[in-house]
Amino acid sequence: MTTQVLGITLQPSHTIGRAEFSGPGFRNPVAMARGADDLIYVVSRSYEYRPDGKRVTICTIGEDYVGEFARGVTTAGEGEASSADGSLIWPTAIALDREGNVYVADEWLNRISIFTGEGAYLSKWGTPGSGNGEISNPSGLAFDQDDNLYLVDSENHRVQRFTWDGKYLSQFGRKGNGDGEFNMPWGIAIDRHGDIFIADWRNDRIQKFAPDGRFLMKFGTSGAGEGELDRPTGVAVDKDGYIYVADWGNDRLQVFSARGEYVTQTTGDGAISKWGKDKLDANSEMWQERDIAQGLERERQFWGPVAVAVDDDDNVFVVESARSRIQIYRRQLPTFFGGRL
Repeated sequence: MTTQVLGITLQPSHTIGRAEFSGPGFRNPVAMARGADDLIYVVSRSYEYRPDGKRVTICTIGEDYVGEFARGVTTAGEGEASSADGSLIWPTAIALDREGNVYVADEWLNRISIFTGEGAYLSKWGTPGSGNGEISNPSGLAFDQDDNLYLVDSENHRVQRFTWDGKYLSQFGRKGNGDGEFNMPWGIAIDRHGDIFIADWRNDRIQKFAPDGRFLMKFGTSGAGEGELDRPTGVAVDKDGYIYVADWGNDRLQVFSARGEYVTQTTGDGAISKWGKDKLDANSEMWQERDIAQGLERERQFWGPVAVAVDDDDNVFVVESARSRIQIYRRQLPTFFGGRL
């Protein structure tokens, strides 16, 4: 399904992923980050009884498997959650600094773990609490142009800014529903001007702030109509200022203009991924079971899209935790006699 309203088009490209506890695939992915060249980094949350599925997977946009790291188990073996250095329990977000190092937020451990781009553990920081520089259930992460890290401090209903190594710099926000206030915020994005966009989860809206935390605007109200939101979890801003929102409760992706005006939406166009096809081809009986299964058309649709990311190549990535996959779209602007308007 190609969706077009007010000129912008989201063209389905392909799907990455299949449900796996290790190797090629994801297990309840919650966030992704675009790396250098063709790489993406996907963090999986998995289940409490299978902590081995908690990991960061490195793959290409073309779905070539590169590797994984930060497995969520102790040296004691499978089935045991770990708080050891480099381990994950409840990962929520991922971001890359200008050197390509990988930062992962963990809302159980209330810490940020840092790895090289190849997955070697470097360090960690984070202190539980509500004071300046302390965190409670961190969710969204985003770096600004100065390589300072903005962290969505969800349970403290605020956003904090740190240096890359965890030194507290500043904060903004408090609990409430007024301008500049939050109720369980989650996702974050920073645009080319340094302005900050926050998915204000329980207030069903997106808020925009200047780099110093000054409130600029908001959009979104509770509901299921065009431009309305139901527990938005992810937000991204492309190079032309279009704003993408993972409308989790409404099972859709919505797009807004730079002024917060509704532009378009899609409810999903998922197809069998390359990894999925490889698994089916290895067992012909699985293809036969799909042929007789009822309701497979629902596989195309989003089911709880939890995060969204964009890149400068006009790719839009939508992370689906429940279906353990990422749907990729190509964003297209209108053209006029071979050139963009």
